[in-house]
Amino acid sequence: MIDWHPSHASRWFAALCAERLRRTPVAVRLLDRPVVLARTGDGRAFALEDRCPHRHAPLSAGCATGDGLACPYHGWRFDRDGRLCEIPGLSPEAALPSVRVRRIAVREHDGLIWLRLDGRDEGELAPLVREFGPDSRRFLWQTRWPAHVVDAIENFLDPLHTHWIHPGLVRRGGARSEVLARFMPNADGFEVGYHGQPQQSGLLYRLFESPRDSERARFDAPGSAQIEYRYRNGGTVRISLHFSPESAASTAVFASLHVENRWAPAWLVRRLVWPFLKRVNDQDARVLGLQSANLRRFPGVRGASTELDLVRPWVEAFWNDGAAPPAAPREVRMRL
Repeated sequence: MIDWHPSHASRWFAALCAERLRRTPVAVRLLDRPVVLARTGDGRAFALEDRCPHRHAPLSAGCATGDGLACPYHGWRFDRDGRLCEIPGLSPEAALPSVRVRRIAVREHDGLIWLRLDGRDEGELAPLVREFGPDSRRFLWQTRWPAHVVDAIENFLDPLHTHWIHPGLVRRGGARSEVLARFMPNADGFEVGYHGQPQQSGLLYRLFESPRDSERARFDAPGSAQIEYRYRNGGTVRISLHFSPESAASTAVFASLHVENRWAPAWLVRRLVWPFLKRVNDQDARVLGLQSANLRRFPGVRGASTELDLVRPWVEAFWNDGAAPPAAPREVRMRL
């Protein structure tokens, strides 16, 4: 367990695909905090710390009661706000003890359940999250990467690893061309625009894409990242990943694909495109696992960087310091 910056408790993180939360409570972990998710009888999601204050049994092993949760050990019942409502076997004349379970704030948006650990249901989700809804979404999926959240975010936003980790699938090493990358910080995070490569050299582009008008990567604090492709025919494809650290060595990842002004029915995306994207995910997870395991062999080391590592300093500073570092726009030429 590590000490996360206190400010992260007041930020919203994706925790679960909403369709996975039905009648049975679900245990999740966020910033090293065990949390139980459940639904009331009318379908509203709620979240509590996953610990009964009586004998510390996990509430996620209990059952939903219509308006809350019952502990699996002695049946203590708590409402959706964590208030103790009933102790089986206690005399009706006896007063309930003044104990409660810590409440976690919950929201649902775009097929995901979002949590805020300080329990305050206030503040907006990141702009990158609010901009898109289910009408343009073609799939939604969750997985886990064996990596620190900074390494996971950098991996997704870093185009230079794709020649080596996804050879021939995303890019081919022998087909590089010069690209101008423009890094632009903003109030919510940053974006990187890539100019000069209307076509990509990998199989995914050749099978499913057409000449691009623009390509950009975006990051909104705390953990939402997106790669956007705009095409000359007016279409747009956005691959969004939301990163939620479970621990220092494990990050929950929630992936969605949004398509606008382009024929791509959900059934076709799932059948034809998804197998390729799943392979890309597995390749990334494997190399991140190798990186994470080696960092445990060499604790405390810092990586060397060059001007090509545009996103790492910003993401690392945010997660370590809890706020965006001062940054100026930058332009870097690279061969992709």
